[in-house]
Amino acid sequence: MSPDLALGTYRCRDIPQAAAQAIACGTSWIDTAPNYHHGHAQTRLQPVLAGNPDLRVSTKVGFFTPDLATAAGDAGVLTPAEAAPGHCLTHGYVTWQSRRNAAELGRAPDIVFVHNPERAVRPHDAITRAFSALEAEARAGRIGGYGVATWTGFDGAFSVADLLRIATRCGGPGHHLAAVQLPVSLVMLKPVAQALDGTGPLAEATATGLDTFISAPLHGGELPAMVTDDLARLIAPGHTRAEAALRVTASTPGVKHVILGSGRARHREAAQRVLSLPPLSDKTLHEVIDVLGA
Repeated sequence: MSPDLALGTYRCRDIPQAAAQAIACGTSWIDTAPNYHHGHAQTRLQPVLAGNPDLRVSTKVGFFTPDLATAAGDAGVLTPAEAAPGHCLTHGYVTWQSRRNAAELGRAPDIVFVHNPERAVRPHDAITRAFSALEAEARAGRIGGYGVATWTGFDGAFSVADLLRIATRCGGPGHHLAAVQLPVSLVMLKPVAQALDGTGPLAEATATGLDTFISAPLHGGELPAMVTDDLARLIAPGHTRAEAALRVTASTPGVKHVILGSGRARHREAAQRVLSLPPLSDKTLHEVIDVLGA
């Protein structure tokens, strides 16, 4: 089954317009966070979500803007010491941020991701505190479920198995851990190599029924300029450089949702076409890894 294309709001200049274009192209999922777009991403999504009740949305807890830090401090859930790193995963802060997310979105988010817990001094302890808070929110019906969105966490800070063990401790066998989010691209090829071998976070998540969301498939828009014509031809003759790069991500086993931040209709239409194509062969993916290294 082909992965579907989600809208990411991290780099969107005009979030309502990008969301409208994404919905017109068939997007059914939007990914956001309270610190995106200078702290305004969620409120700018609210009318879009209100007008599209079937649209699904994921957001995050962890990072905050200076204004959010002030509000959390005034609410008594964030001390100056906790605010200093710009990232916090205490039980009280996660609960407060999760409820504020829902208020800004105007509805309960389908998934709340714990954002880059590898930043914590003791990631497993931070994840445990966050999962405990989010499990309570899920049981109360204030969120649909939770997960972890990470950049480098699966490189040794924790594994999918660790996340499942922590979720089971916090919520029992009926826990609400639902998904993981991680980067997969021509720059971040390690998850591709692992997935081809049946190992790593994508294989582990798929085997245990967790949803998978892929961030930065074009590495913040930088990849098309980095891909050579020879590499694009190796991947998929006739594709543009951006399409070739995206095809690798979409062809990786275990990828279910690809998050793309472009607000331009023609870019999303091209991406939708790429994701609808049959996956590249394992042989081609191995050749790409041999050329670039994992």
